[in-house]
Amino acid sequence: MDKIVNNISTEPIDLESLTVTIVGTGLIGGSLGLVLKEKGIAKQVIGVDDNKKHQQRAKELGLIDEVLLLKHAVAKSDLVILAIPVNASNDVLPVILNMIDHQVVMDVGSTKKNVLDVVTNHPKRGRFVATHPMWGTEFSGPEAAVSDAFINKATVICGREESDGDALAVVEYIYKRIGMHLIYMDAAAHDLHAAYISHISHITSFALANTVLEKEKEENTIFELASAGFQSTVRLAKSNPATWVPIFKQNRENVLDVLNEHITQLRKFKSCLEKENYDYLYELIEHANGIQRILK
Repeated sequence: MDKIVNNISTEPIDLESLTVTIVGTGLIGGSLGLVLKEKGIAKQVIGVDDNKKHQQRAKELGLIDEVLLLKHAVAKSDLVILAIPVNASNDVLPVILNMIDHQVVMDVGSTKKNVLDVVTNHPKRGRFVATHPMWGTEFSGPEAAVSDAFINKATVICGREESDGDALAVVEYIYKRIGMHLIYMDAAAHDLHAAYISHISHITSFALANTVLEKEKEENTIFELASAGFQSTVRLAKSNPATWVPIFKQNRENVLDVLNEHITQLRKFKSCLEKENYDYLYELIEHANGIQRILK
């Protein structure tokens, strides 16, 4: 049985018998609760959520075993997972760190620099591991949780040098056990790359959905004529604004950078059509085809 000796106490953390608190029982938090139970990593999963309906539904679906107030949940836990919108994490994380003794705390937010800055001088900073599992869907809430969500996906760990060795080891072990591979990255670099790989995709999808809704007033026509290509491109527009507005706000400068470049590219395509420059249009599309070297 795997155990990791805690830096603070001599009592080892039993990695096959964890009590885990998940703060936020939606898509990511609920999926983690489900897989930690199915893999036998967590003997008990406690849910904490301001949304009472989410609490009840998460318990009904077996994502969590019980619901407790935050302070009681933290006191009973070996591991606390913060799976709430990134703006809320900034407020809740210091509160949790104030409550803990030996526990490990991790988050799963899509931006990393801001949350790390918030706790950089906290006396229990070492118990926190900042992570971003690179998985998600356009759906939200406990009903969206799935147990195979994380298989063969990447998770980014930021600021690992400031995390205690045993806390980092617990988090690394869990992610590997649920099928993920690990990437270590500086928080600022993570936020920049996330803007280019993830955040711009959502903005593009939101904008495309608004374009179609503005220009095509016949909903039946959208439904009947929408191809698989259109649906895959616009599916992210179903994503929860309560999740994404805080992400765009926290990563504003990087998102603006990538958005400006995206607008430049759109203008190139627009200019080709306006000037009937179809040779250059061919070159633009051919250049874009180069993405298949990376995304096979």
